[in-house]
Amino acid sequence: MSSVRVLVGTRKGAFVLTSDGKRERWDVSGPHFAGWEIFHLKGSPVDPNRLYASQSSSWFGQTVHRSDDGGKTWETVGNQFVYEGTPGPHQWYDGTPHPWEFKRVWHVEPSLTDPDTVYAGAEDAAMFRTVDGGRTWQELPGLRQHPSGPGWMPGAGGLGLHTILLDPSNPGRMFIAISAAGVFRTDDDGETWRPINRGLRSDFMPDPEAEVGHCVHRIAMHPSRPDVLFMQKHWDVMRSDDAGESWHEVSGDLPTDFGFVVDVHAHEPNTVYVVPIKSDSQHFPPDGQLRVYRSRTGGNEWEPLSNGLPQSNCYVNVLRDAMAVDSLDSCGVYFGTTGGQVYASADSGDTWAPIVRDLPAVLSVEVQTLP
Repeated sequence: MSSVRVLVGTRKGAFVLTSDGKRERWDVSGPHFAGWEIFHLKGSPVDPNRLYASQSSSWFGQTVHRSDDGGKTWETVGNQFVYEGTPGPHQWYDGTPHPWEFKRVWHVEPSLTDPDTVYAGAEDAAMFRTVDGGRTWQELPGLRQHPSGPGWMPGAGGLGLHTILLDPSNPGRMFIAISAAGVFRTDDDGETWRPINRGLRSDFMPDPEAEVGHCVHRIAMHPSRPDVLFMQKHWDVMRSDDAGESWHEVSGDLPTDFGFVVDVHAHEPNTVYVVPIKSDSQHFPPDGQLRVYRSRTGGNEWEPLSNGLPQSNCYVNVLRDAMAVDSLDSCGVYFGTTGGQVYASADSGDTWAPIVRDLPAVLSVEVQTLP
C-alpha cells in the first residue's frame, strides 16, 4: 500500500508527517532546524528520498538544505545566491527607485526528471537554478532583466517570486508568479520571459489592466492539462485555458474572492480548491468560519467544505504555499494555518481532521505519495 509524506515549513522549523494509505494515524518528525524560519520544503518527484528546504534567518541569511533520506538528516548545500548583472532598480511602494537585493528563497521547485536540478524563486523577484543538487546556484537573468522589471514593486509581503509551475509536456516551459508583478512564462527554459496577464484587472494600479503590476497570490495547474491554469489573485479567482494568454474570472458564488491558496484535485482536472479570506485588511475566514471551497466545474459554481473544520471563533490565515494534494486513488487534500494546525481530508474535501496541532505558524505544505 502506498504511503504519504507531508512536508510542513513553519516560522520555527520544519516537520515531516507520515502515514500509510489510510491516512488515519500520523507520525510526526521534527522540528528540524528548530527555531529557524523554513519558508518552503519540497521533495523530488523522481527520487522520493531527496528533499530540499529553504531556511531564512535574519542572523545568518538564506541557506538551502538537502536531505537524501526522506528528511531524517539534512545537509547545508547552498548559501550563495548572487544576482547577475546590474539591470537597475525596481520601484518601491511610493514609486521611488529601489536597488535589487537578495533576501530569501520563497519557493523551491525540483525538476520533474532530474533530482539534482532545482529551481528557486527569490525575493527580490529572481529565478535561480542548480544542476548539482543545490551546491551552486545561477540566476536565470532574463526574468529580472525583462524590460518591465524597473516597474515591478513589492506586495505587502515583499517582491517575492513565490510560484513555479513546470510543464510536464514541454520541458522548456515554466510559469512563475510574482507579487506584485504578475504571471510570466518562458518557453526556452528560462532564457527569455514574457508577461501573461491579459484579462487581469487590479483597481489599485494607475492602469488597472496594465501588462504588469498585478498582485497574484498563487497559480496552479493539473499536469494532464498544462494549458489550463487557475489563479488566486489579490481579489478574484481566475482561469486561463490557453497557457496564460488570456484570463477570465471564475469567482462565481464564493463568499469572498480574496485568498491566498489555490490547488487542483489529483485525478479531476476540473476540481479546484480555494480558501476564502475575508479581505486584504482582515486576513481571517469570513465570520470566523474556516471553510475550503470546492468547484467541480473549473470555477463559478463553488460549494463550502466545512465538515471537521472549526465553524466559530476561528481567525487563522492560510498562506499561499500552504495547500497541497496527494495522488492516492481517493485524493487527499491538505492545508496548514497560521495557528499551527495542519488539516487533512482523505476523501477529496468531504471531511476534514487535524493531523497535527499547535505548530508554529505554517508557511508551506507539500505532499509526497510514496510507493
